[in-house]
Amino acid sequence: MTVGLVVVSHSEKIAEGAVELAAQMAPDVLIVPAGGTDDGRIGTSLEKIMAALERANGADGAVVLTDLGSAVMTAEAAMEFLADAGPVLLADAPLVEGLVAAAVAAQTGATAEAVKESAEAVYRPPVHAAEPEHAHQQPPDAQGDFTLVNQTGLHARPAAKIAGGLSGMDADVTVNGADGASMTELMMLGAPRGTVLHVEASGPDAAKAMDYLGRMITEGFGEP
Repeated sequence: MTVGLVVVSHSEKIAEGAVELAAQMAPDVLIVPAGGTDDGRIGTSLEKIMAALERANGADGAVVLTDLGSAVMTAEAAMEFLADAGPVLLADAPLVEGLVAAAVAAQTGATAEAVKESAEAVYRPPVHAAEPEHAHQQPPDAQGDFTLVNQTGLHARPAAKIAGGLSGMDADVTVNGADGASMTELMMLGAPRGTVLHVEASGPDAAKAMDYLGRMITEGFGEP
């Protein structure tokens, strides 16, 4: 079993499109769209969202992602009526990017809380902000260099796999200076095939994080 995901949007097409995209990253995760009104107009439907939650919420729970403000209120109302099953959490994250990160985390077997954190990690600021206090940082607990071997480099899917995998680890990780837990920062590196990624990790799970990233990168993220 994995954590289920529910996508709440004012547009039925947006919800279905976001689900189609995320499903490419996480084929084993149940992702249910709940977009538009019952009669196909722009808006949200309490009934649609409740039905989606009931479908997605199993023993491992579910995480809800929304687009605009009123979708949050409707989703919260639907959650209040939900029969007990697993935990149901509402993620404060951008719909598409947060959904992809959440789906990848769920695919790895992460808990509902970790899946929610993965979605919200796309909002995190850079680890190494350009401020004076960062001039005398302690050396990392672990570091290494790995070459991108997959044809398309560090695009959306590998970035999501990195961020999702690190979400459940107690470690601060940077990849060429970007926050390893932020799908946005990783994608902004624009790293093509052949790029050497310098990884630094600190914290109790530093070695675990380094092993995970080293394996993922050298194996090409399961891609050609």
